[in-house]
Amino acid sequence: MTKVVIKSSKEQALMRQAGYLLTRVFDMLDDLVRPGISTMAINDAVETFIVKELRSRPASKGQYGYRYVLNVSINEEVCHGMPNVRRRLTNSDIVNLDITLEKDGFISDSSKMYVLPGAPVKARRLVKATYDAMWQGIQMVRPGARLGDVGHAIQSFAEAAGYSVVREYCGHGIGRQMHEAPQVLHYGRPQTGLVLKPGMVFTIEPMINQGGPQVRTLKDGWTVVTRDRSLSAQWEHTVLVTDDGYEVLTLRSDETHRVPPAKL
Repeated sequence: MTKVVIKSSKEQALMRQAGYLLTRVFDMLDDLVRPGISTMAINDAVETFIVKELRSRPASKGQYGYRYVLNVSINEEVCHGMPNVRRRLTNSDIVNLDITLEKDGFISDSSKMYVLPGAPVKARRLVKATYDAMWQGIQMVRPGARLGDVGHAIQSFAEAAGYSVVREYCGHGIGRQMHEAPQVLHYGRPQTGLVLKPGMVFTIEPMINQGGPQVRTLKDGWTVVTRDRSLSAQWEHTVLVTDDGYEVLTLRSDETHRVPPAKL
């Protein structure tokens, strides 16, 4: 098993910087994502902002041969959707934008769901439930907890709401590399798996389906969709295990009400 890298205080500070810069990308997107815009225009705007404005590197570009700076996954697309100049957002879409950013050698990773104005109620409910499921997992993070606790919290919440958890994809350690140990499953049993220690950094990024959990990959070799064509949603944050809980390194300005639990 690959060793989990414990980040030093200096490395944590650099990851905190990369996370903050990534939140600024989403702040920019909040004014850009709208019906009629092409997914390639979103990709190009993100690349320009990261490189020109933030003086950083879009870490996804070139990773595993991928040509773009983000994944854009719409409606029944679970993950890894590719930008396309001919594909434009419609008024009823839900869309996940998954973006990575590297600054001074360290990478942050986050994704956000955008709900277009005419999206149906069932889509809005799925998006909110997925967001809440992610936070159920995040709030389990503390020294001495186990990764199974994180996965179980997410799975229990999602299934109680009538949804299913995609099992083929998971969160991951992150730092100097985009994908490091450990793998962070979004399902599991309490008190199983890796014991969490201060200085660990990983993503929590559940993919929750309205229908069954089964998925398939399209012929482009990247885009993953629900097998039953039901809607899917995903949210993602980069999380640091602290001495007494957690810190969300990619916490956006509209999430400031989400704070670590107080010490007992």
